Amino acid sequence: MIDPRPERPRAVLLGVQLPNVSDEEFASSLAELGRLAKTLGLDVVGRVTQRRGRLATAAVVGEGKLKDLAKFSGGTGVVPTGPPQPRRKEREAPVESRDDDGEGKSEVDEVAASPDAVPPAERASVVLIDHDVTPSQARNLERATGAEVLDRTAVILSIFQRHARSREARLQVEIARLNYMAPRLRESGGGKDRQGGGIGGRGAGESSIELDRRKLRDRVAELRAELQSIERDSSTRRKRREQQNTLALVGYTNAGKSSWMRALTGSGVLVQDKLFATLDTTVRALQPETVPRILISDTVGFIKKLPHDLVASFRSTLDEARDADLLVHLVDASDAAFPAQLEVTREVLREIEATDAPRLLVLNKIDKVDAETRARLVAEWPDAVPISVKDPADVALLRERIVAFFERDMVEADLVVPYAKQRLVGEAHSACRVVAESHDEHGTRLRVRARPEVIARLRAGL
Repeated sequence: MIDPRPERPRAVLLGVQLPNVSDEEFASSLAELGRLAKTLGLDVVGRVTQRRGRLATAAVVGEGKLKDLAKFSGGTGVVPTGPPQPRRKEREAPVESRDDDGEGKSEVDEVAASPDAVPPAERASVVLIDHDVTPSQARNLERATGAEVLDRTAVILSIFQRHARSREARLQVEIARLNYMAPRLRESGGGKDRQGGGIGGRGAGESSIELDRRKLRDRVAELRAELQSIERDSSTRRKRREQQNTLALVGYTNAGKSSWMRALTGSGVLVQDKLFATLDTTVRALQPETVPRILISDTVGFIKKLPHDLVASFRSTLDEARDADLLVHLVDASDAAFPAQLEVTREVLREIEATDAPRLLVLNKIDKVDAETRARLVAEWPDAVPISVKDPADVALLRERIVAFFERDMVEADLVVPYAKQRLVGEAHSACRVVAESHDEHGTRLRVRARPEVIARLRAGL
């Protein structure tokens, strides 16, 4: 029986272990790149790795590793000299280029897979690099391998572009993508200078690539203006929630934020075992509802080497974390690399100035670790909450911890609301826990329990 599903594109991973990177960190980073490839819909068929003092200036890795990489894609393994030529069926034999840093043969090389000639039907069409590379490095790799080359930033941007659903998220991703493309525009084959000017056209001497860059800048400006309009609406909604108890779920991508959002609020948010499945901020009330209500927001996940343009573009979305009264920091306890992921999240929170709010560290997916590892984690992180979203008792436990946090500063007070200001009675019921209520000739007497600033606000309105 013929499988009707289309064949997934194949990819090969390329990584360079620099001197300040440990073996464990390097292996974890490359494994994460493999998960990013899976999320992007690619099948990883191999890896090529090398230890170097720095990335090779010409093509990231040395000549030998470049040939190993080309075996996966059917390329020549050498970078042709001169400007890129259009693809032809018959091409002249390229001239091998040498690395100008002279480090290719001085380091210890490692190959995760040692392929022989790969059959054409099984060749990789994409090369994923676990680093950010320059446009010239990417171009040289493409010419040597004959495959599409994506660095880590390009992979993350592609995933964000695929998963963005709301208009705001799409605008944010598109701005970051265009900023990434700007320095990587290439002169097309027919891009000669145009001698004539004209309104709206290119001036004399303006090349095709200059025109493309100008159009790109104009498009980014247009998108930013549209995004600012949407952000004003989001800012207005956040200001309306300033007087309410707010909590933000933060953490590394695929740490389980959306699963906990669904468990704590009963909302139908998307839950998938994929990186960056959630890009849109969702705000829901804690269920069963408390008085006053506790609002929970699910934020975009973080990742190592998260592109700065994405952080800047998603800043309004991440402001939910900055303005929250409590940050619930979720980590995947079953991932051995979670301490490094923990630091990545902290760094992004520092970048968006969300460091003042109290934090509750949650060791999620604790059901996936053995007893010995669990005991070690509990001893190492005594203030953390080791739980699993699959256990109803753990869900109830986290809910109790959240409610206890918001009730820790509550005090009781008596209010007498004149009959002429009965609107304050409704406000008290929504913002406070009303312990007792009675009526006399002076008005409505309330015994309420709430935070001091809430009670002060109510008394100011009497």
